[in-house]
Amino acid sequence: MPESQAAKSAGSQVKVSVIIVNWKTPQLLANCLDSMTGDACFAAMETIVVDNNSQDESVSMLKEKYPQVRLIENSDNKGFSKAVNQAIPLCNGEYILLLNPDAKVVGNAISTLAAFLDANDTVGACGPKVLNPDGTLQLACRRAFPDLAASLYRITYLSRLFPKNPTFSKYNMTYADPDQLLEVDALSGSCMMIRRSVVDRIGLLDEDIFMFGEDIDWCWRVKEAGMKVMYVPESVVYHIHGASSRKRPVGTTINLHKGMEVFYRKHLARKHWALTNCLVYAGIWSRCLLFILINVARSRGG
Repeated sequence: MPESQAAKSAGSQVKVSVIIVNWKTPQLLANCLDSMTGDACFAAMETIVVDNNSQDESVSMLKEKYPQVRLIENSDNKGFSKAVNQAIPLCNGEYILLLNPDAKVVGNAISTLAAFLDANDTVGACGPKVLNPDGTLQLACRRAFPDLAASLYRITYLSRLFPKNPTFSKYNMTYADPDQLLEVDALSGSCMMIRRSVVDRIGLLDEDIFMFGEDIDWCWRVKEAGMKVMYVPESVVYHIHGASSRKRPVGTTINLHKGMEVFYRKHLARKHWALTNCLVYAGIWSRCLLFILINVARSRGG
């Protein structure tokens, strides 16, 4: 990386602080860091990588090839939320970008998001068009909040049967043009830019969520604070979904469903009767058990 970035870490001229949480993806991390250098905003960026005890070549690679990157080495896997929260107090940027190590920045994706926030002071957070490696849209990059109706349509596959129906497909918003600028409820934590001033108001990520769901919770709090959350398709990032998490399928499944429970308990449970909430929690953990059994069966069959 060019030495110009190193000088920005302590200066007020930092525009964007990039936080990357890594666990056992050294080559993808290197690709991610390299992709950032082509962005017009790169000279005004600082990068903090939190390594969650990868126990591979990730740390040595960073120290050797990317000495300008600020590195936090954890002695255990603290999960995504705690790792990000370690880095936020060290950020000097006006904007904070959460970026997964298995993401690849396309062109000026980061500076496009920063420019959008510069021009729209009512927007608290924004995110890019996130694409799968095959070029298809990664649906998690623009979502509605998972209320009971949206969750029901998704679980019953009505959202897949009627992807262009605004009612049935409201969670993943598949009815909307992927090239359309859109106000949304939630973005993907794989690439999400938020104002540092907003973080100071709404607080850090919820550490009760190990991973999965912390992005939706943060977006809820952004909107609760009166700010907009926007999907900005002019900014494009490729993302290999689950490059780290698929290494631990059972743990990943449990963490995913715990994130669902935490979000529902914090933001939606108070709107419903106790019996309804019990049924929701039972549904979440029944789904979790089903997915674990499927993963176990696949591993034995393979």
